[in-house]
Amino acid sequence: MTEHLAPPKKDWYDKYYKLLIIPPLILLILSFISIINFASENGDFINKDVSLKGGTSITISGQFNPTEVEESLKEKFSDVKVRSISDLTTSKSLALIIESTQKPEVIKPEIERVLGLELTAENSSVEFSGSSLGESFYNQLLKALIISFILMSFVIFFLFRSFIPSVAVIFAVFADIVMPLAFLNYFDIPLSAAGIAAFLMLIGYSVDTDILLTTRVLKKRGGTVNQRIYSSFKTGVFMTITALIAVLPAFFLVTGLPDSFRQIFLILTLGLFADLINTWLVNASIIKWYADYKKID
Repeated sequence: MTEHLAPPKKDWYDKYYKLLIIPPLILLILSFISIINFASENGDFINKDVSLKGGTSITISGQFNPTEVEESLKEKFSDVKVRSISDLTTSKSLALIIESTQKPEVIKPEIERVLGLELTAENSSVEFSGSSLGESFYNQLLKALIISFILMSFVIFFLFRSFIPSVAVIFAVFADIVMPLAFLNYFDIPLSAAGIAAFLMLIGYSVDTDILLTTRVLKKRGGTVNQRIYSSFKTGVFMTITALIAVLPAFFLVTGLPDSFRQIFLILTLGLFADLINTWLVNASIIKWYADYKKID
């Protein structure tokens, strides 16, 4: 006896999945606008620190008021930036980081005058890089990031050999990079060489969930398209949450980390949250539309 099954009822996802694309697109457009405004005001779309544009970075141990120190130093050095490193649990200031394009022998005496403290090897560390070296390093890292993205795109097109699914994956990865970058610029967080390396890592993190989703929906058989999307969602979100569990405690709870490490954790955290939005709202909706259009079930 043949059992006839009634067609499944359309749920809210079938009715509204195309509308889920709108919020991430608005967020991406706002990110683009923020980056463009930043570039028009600063002459570059990235807020570079001294490791990329050249200059001096001095880290001083102790408790200081970064606002007061910056205001005092800006009377003589207009480009100086001061920020503090604090213990998240106690809010106790651990150190002060002072950055400027000036050479160490120029800015160091002024810092000692403002702080009333002699800077020694025991209470401070000084890093200096020339402007030409920093610019060269920045250009090389930027080229590496662009080449990595292009190679990733070629692999995606070769893997799926279909234009729309491939573009959906590439779009999601691209958005995962743009959104954290806009966040860093908006909150005036300078990007270091380690930060650009974090964006390279983010390409790998982002593309994993997108490939998982696209492969299961288009190439795997069994169940409906919605069921395969949901199966991918459970696995992909578990992967992302696992990565966040590894990254977030290191950024918020572990004290004494170098500033470059904290920036890597920050960018990865922002990128992973962006990936949740772009993969499961944008990419999933595009893949569902494509599967319905091609009558893949």
